[in-house]
Amino acid sequence: MNELNIGDKYLDFSLYNTDLKEIKLSDIFSNGKPVVLLFFPGAFTSVCTKELCTFRDKMALLNKANAVVFGISVDSPFSLSKFKTENKLNFDLLSDYNREVIKLYNVVHEDLGIIGLPKLKQAAKRAVFIFDKKGNLAYKWVSDHPGKEPDYDKVIEIVNSL
Repeated sequence: MNELNIGDKYLDFSLYNTDLKEIKLSDIFSNGKPVVLLFFPGAFTSVCTKELCTFRDKMALLNKANAVVFGISVDSPFSLSKFKTENKLNFDLLSDYNREVIKLYNVVHEDLGIIGLPKLKQAAKRAVFIFDKKGNLAYKWVSDHPGKEPDYDKVIEIVNSL
């Protein structure tokens, strides 16, 4: 597994969004915009809903910096589409259904237990990766605890400094 460090170049991937359109990360960087990758364990869970709705509410601040934001989970594009619609999310959600990108970015959460459900094999850890306009890692936050949320103000601060 890869370990990205500050200053490292992004690791390219292609995933499908909720409209079943393939999104290739390198295409986004060709537009010269900073990119924020928000990995989250699962749609419709309480902490993930709170996190993504918080980013939804802060999108104006991220848009000011011209940032492109993607939420990534192992949920299907269909599940993510419903989640996006129900929560009125104003950024793309990408499906890593085959769990390739969470392995690529080393954010695999093995045997995630959600109360009342069987353990989920290989979900995404809650993580934030911010890349500058050239695709170099400017900020990384990865939590081993699925209930811990990122420092939203820090994310906004880093994006606006790029």
